[in-house]
Amino acid sequence: MERSNLTEAAKNWINGKWNNGGKIKQAVSPSTGQPLGNYLDIGPDEARQAIEAARTAFDTTSWSRERSLRSRALFELADEVAIRMDEMAIQLAREGGKLLAQTQWELALTVDWLRYGAATALLQTGGRALEAAPGVHFHSDPEPLGVVGVISPWNSPIILSVRAVAPALAAGCTVVLKLPHQTALTNALFAQAIAAVKSLPPGVLNVITETGSIGASMLVDSPQVNMISYTGSTRVGRIIAANGAKTLKRLNLELGGKAPLVVFDDANLDVVVPQIVMALVAMNGQFCCTGSRVLIQRGIADRLRAALIEAYQNVRLGESEDPQAQLGPLIDKASVRRVDAVVAEAESYANILLRGGPVDEGPLAAGAFYRPSLIEVQDLDTCVIQNEIFGPVQTFEIFEDEADAIMRANATEFGLAASVFSSDTARCRRVGKAIQAGHIWINCWGVMSEHFEQSGFKQSGIGVLCGPCAIGQFQEIKVYASVEATPTLL
Repeated sequence: MERSNLTEAAKNWINGKWNNGGKIKQAVSPSTGQPLGNYLDIGPDEARQAIEAARTAFDTTSWSRERSLRSRALFELADEVAIRMDEMAIQLAREGGKLLAQTQWELALTVDWLRYGAATALLQTGGRALEAAPGVHFHSDPEPLGVVGVISPWNSPIILSVRAVAPALAAGCTVVLKLPHQTALTNALFAQAIAAVKSLPPGVLNVITETGSIGASMLVDSPQVNMISYTGSTRVGRIIAANGAKTLKRLNLELGGKAPLVVFDDANLDVVVPQIVMALVAMNGQFCCTGSRVLIQRGIADRLRAALIEAYQNVRLGESEDPQAQLGPLIDKASVRRVDAVVAEAESYANILLRGGPVDEGPLAAGAFYRPSLIEVQDLDTCVIQNEIFGPVQTFEIFEDEADAIMRANATEFGLAASVFSSDTARCRRVGKAIQAGHIWINCWGVMSEHFEQSGFKQSGIGVLCGPCAIGQFQEIKVYASVEATPTLL
């Protein structure tokens, strides 16, 4: 397969070849503000070509019928990503601002998730057979939905894409993957891995990058696209759901989060404090499962408050490739201003325990760096508690007992994830059961596996990804009936 030259403008991968269409744009480092390279930003023509390629591949190739082909292609893609893993991790750190250790972890996990998808292509079940009455036989088979539009965010573009792409391909669907412009050069490296997969028919997996939403809107509106899998904000998810309803589009949505970290007074603070800090600074606070709310039982509130203030005062900021850094930059300067405005507003109604803010002096001033903020607040009806901030800002909230903790944990519209810390594991499970969230971590935070589903409750999403149930999101069930002779009508 031909290889795109990233010293030129990074191209899009459409219908099994590099596409020269689109406008040339510049990729910029959030760590330094300096340009990293150029990319081609797609327009309506390229989006239309990608949709038509996916539709044609689904309708005219054997992809939807040959599960062994699908498994082989996914295993090959896993191998190709593994070959490029170090290069992709460095590029993603430079473009997205996440620390290199985190992007290395993300790419390693991506390979595992691709291999899991390859296995499910062979192992998928779901059909059943039954003699419903004498001589009357039924059986059912899962069939792929058709063309899937996958729309992924910039904070973890590769792994969050693969989380949907792998089960969609395993199910027999074809895909148009719309990736964000903030990681355009990384997107092109992923497309290079796809281009090297010999078992992948042209048009089965198309990769496009855009700065706006024209291509994404076309995916949502097109009657040729059967399903949208979107990861991003709840606000945009609602727009996709409304517009997709015009064609009764099947939807899979993982949306915003406001993860509470519930700490009971019998918790081991030596364990809890590092977990809470990691829950805030991982991915620079730009993660749907960021631990943005600390709910602490009154008995140890003073101790935890002091420990967190000290910990955040000592967090080391640094460029994404700095091995000593604990916190990298936000995605851009606009995000710095947006996050700082939330903290500034909170000064009018909350107790600012630690006032972080933009780094505007020294060697990091050219980047989009933001120091952590810790805000103590009890009023649940406030912006800093109710809204997803997407930055290193954490609230500190005191509760009295289990019932109070559960009430506070469930007080937002979100329900993506939560943590419960206590030496009483029965209480952890009891409280976890009562919290309305798709993922509950007990005495830990951020632990995930491709073997188990990821989903959101309430306004945090629709459907699941990962685990054995993911493939079913991209399938229809067809039922067949046959009779041996004229049956007796019942």
